This record gives sequence, C-alpha cells and structure tokens, in this order.
Amino acid sequence: MLTEQRKQLILGRLRQDGQVVAATLSDELGLSEDTIRRDLRALAAEGLLQRVHGGALPASAAVGDFSARRAVEPQAKASIARAAAAMVQPGQIVFIDGGTTCQQLAWQLAPTLRATVVTHSPTIALELVEHPLIEVVLIGGRLFKHSVVAVGAGALEAIGRIRADLYFMGVTGISTGAGLSTGDLEESHIKRALMTQAAETWVLASAEKLQSASAYTIAPCSAATGLIVDRDTPKKVLAGFEKLGLAVVRA
Repeated sequence: MLTEQRKQLILGRLRQDGQVVAATLSDELGLSEDTIRRDLRALAAEGLLQRVHGGALPASAAVGDFSARRAVEPQAKASIARAAAAMVQPGQIVFIDGGTTCQQLAWQLAPTLRATVVTHSPTIALELVEHPLIEVVLIGGRLFKHSVVAVGAGALEAIGRIRADLYFMGVTGISTGAGLSTGDLEESHIKRALMTQAAETWVLASAEKLQSASAYTIAPCSAATGLIVDRDTPKKVLAGFEKLGLAVVRA
C-alpha cells in the first residue's frame, strides 16, 4: 500500500471511529507500528490529526483565529451559552473564559442579574461594560491573540487570590482519553489555575470539540463538574464522558 493510500485510510478511520490505534491498524494492514507512527507524524504535521499515546484523535476544528471561529457552530454556541447563563445565581462570583462561546455567554446574562464576573479576556469584559449590575474584574497579562486572553505569571498570581463559585471553561478539544486540551501551553496553565480556584467547572463543548484533541493538556475530564452541549449531540458521543462521572447538560 502506498503512503498516500495509508494516509487516506487513517483519515477515513478517524472519521468513522473517532480514533486510530496504531497497534490495531498495524496488525490489520500487516505493517510495522513504526510505519503507522510515521504516517501519523506526517498527518499531524499537516494539522489533520492530533497524536496521542498509542495512536491519534481528530485534530480540533477550534484552532482558527478568533474571527474564523465565530462562524463555527454559531447556533449551537448560542444555545450552550443560554444554558450556561441560566446557571448563574445572584451574588455569585463567576470565572468566564475567553473564546467565542464565552462571548455568547456574556451576551446571555440576564440584565437583572447582580453578580461578579472575573475574566482574563478583554473581549468578555467589554461585552459586560453596559450590563447595569455585574461587577467586572479583569485579569491582566500578556495578550494571547488566538483566544484574546491574558496569560503569564501575573495572570496566574491574580487568579490564585480569587475563589469563584463557577468557572465556564472554553476548550479546543475534549476527549475521554486525552482529557481537556488547548492549543497553547501558557493558556493551559491559566485554565488549570481557574479550575483550581472554582467550586464548579463547566466545559462549554460544541460538537467540533467533542472527542478531539489539541497539543496541550489542561486536566483529565474527571476534573470538571460537567459539560454543556448542544441538544442534538448523539448519546453515544456523550456516554464515555458520563461514565467518567461528568454531568451533561443539553442546551
């Protein structure tokens, strides 16, 4: 089998099964695992999959720039954001992550809600400028432009001094095996710190992020409280997350 044929077969298996196990494919094709791993490296370099221990997962589609990501699953993101906004109770302190779904969440917060929103995203802070009752605490640092969020040591120190009731997390990938992931190392540290300081962490998980992975692990899935997903998400996609003990809210 030619190299290009093997690559197309691997991509086909990813679409069909949601993962590729190198040892299994090696046995099936009568090829060495080294050959399969070499193909996986090449496909990963092209951004077509994410290598994980023992094989590969689909690469997250949520890796474009901020403007491009606004066009991905906009209706689902709006539904997820509405469900998240409904969880916020008066008087709570809430961490809101950066990203396009979290921007929708800021839009959905009720105008009568009195609460405190802590965010490291200037985008989120600006969306709440006109909200009459929400106090906004903006965490500063170096601007990571992909998600329009602050990262770095200063941001970590500030986050460590706040305790929140809820954290609404944005991710680029979530997988039962690879956990919660994102495409930037510093951003993964920030998200992990926010999880540590929040009583509950809810992951805003539109369809393109489920059972996909990015390069940097934030935490195992079990570290989160639950997922907020689109109501049309297939049960079989969510079954593995529920087995890990995550609550699932269908928006």
